[in-house]
Amino acid sequence: MSFRLRETNGIRAGLDLRFHPDSLVTSLTMPFTLPFNRCTLLFAVVLLLSLPARLAADVVWTPEGGWRIVGGATAGLAGEQASNALQLMNRARAAEEKHHYFWALHYYKKVTKKYERSIYAQEAFFHTALIRVAQHKYVKAFKAYQEIVNRFPNTTRFNEVIGHQYRIAADLLDGAQGRYLWIIPGFRNREASIGFFENVVMNAPYSEYAPVAFMSIAKAHLILHDPEESIDALDRMINTYPKSVLTSDAYLMSAQTYASMVSGPAYDQTAAKEAITYFQDFVILYPNDPKIAVAEDGLTEMKQELADSKINLGDYYLKYRRNFKAARVFYNEAITDFPDSPVAARARTKLAKVDALLAEQEKATAGGKSKPARKKWFLFF
Repeated sequence: MSFRLRETNGIRAGLDLRFHPDSLVTSLTMPFTLPFNRCTLLFAVVLLLSLPARLAADVVWTPEGGWRIVGGATAGLAGEQASNALQLMNRARAAEEKHHYFWALHYYKKVTKKYERSIYAQEAFFHTALIRVAQHKYVKAFKAYQEIVNRFPNTTRFNEVIGHQYRIAADLLDGAQGRYLWIIPGFRNREASIGFFENVVMNAPYSEYAPVAFMSIAKAHLILHDPEESIDALDRMINTYPKSVLTSDAYLMSAQTYASMVSGPAYDQTAAKEAITYFQDFVILYPNDPKIAVAEDGLTEMKQELADSKINLGDYYLKYRRNFKAARVFYNEAITDFPDSPVAARARTKLAKVDALLAEQEKATAGGKSKPARKKWFLFF
């Protein structure tokens, strides 16, 4: 019997940054699959609201005055260079506002090439990424945000940039398609989302985004029918963030993923044993979790699966090998694995039959014993 990942109402979803990319906002309407719950959702939102507000940008733009530097920051340029950079930025933003993206990208690229260490370059990369997202060119958008992380690690936009990167990865995971010639839909690229989530973890390993990114990596691998890689991502999440509010979900998802790999009692039971281990860990570590009933049901199902496999092995040795002792061992193991169950009752019935056959065999062996053969003194008689 194959175990399937259950969908439940009111599940806790992933990090939904479609409207607020610089914050943790979850949505209960997202499809899927991670075993989240409302209590953890509330905790995550409260945790976010307790964080200090993001600092204002160093460069601001207004339709009337164009770009200007605020907060006492300097452009990192002087004289004619500062004037030329500002002029390019104003041209780029004017083209962007009119949706003339070709020219906007052209001017922003000039800024990033000629004035790569200036404060304007950071803003140029940021708006380049925004334009690329509008064009459905998600990979190029992600790379533009990555340039900000690499070149300006102390930027006041850091959380916002990481949020936008997560949003791009989440959109790709949900099946967002690129565009050819700005019109023709391209192929879905869920594989790219995995690498992008990994980048989010590397860029901000101590942020609230990292654990959720690991969960999203696991989800992506499941969608791509690669449960082993999904389990690897969940293990990394559990080991790296053992105190995260999502760690309980990682345990449960690991158990369910292993359970989904079980093909039936006639096949190898390594996955069933791993599923039992993770279900038991969840039950022990999180006895008050709202998903405890799901874990207990999964644990029962996997124990039954394992016990059924032992009965099958016992039946094999009994029927085809006539090895009563081996059959007895496996029936006893079935009882030990799941003692208070219908499977154990079946095993006890079969065990009684085997014990009777063993008794008959021993009796026949004892009655069939004869006197020792006479020693031969000659070679042929």
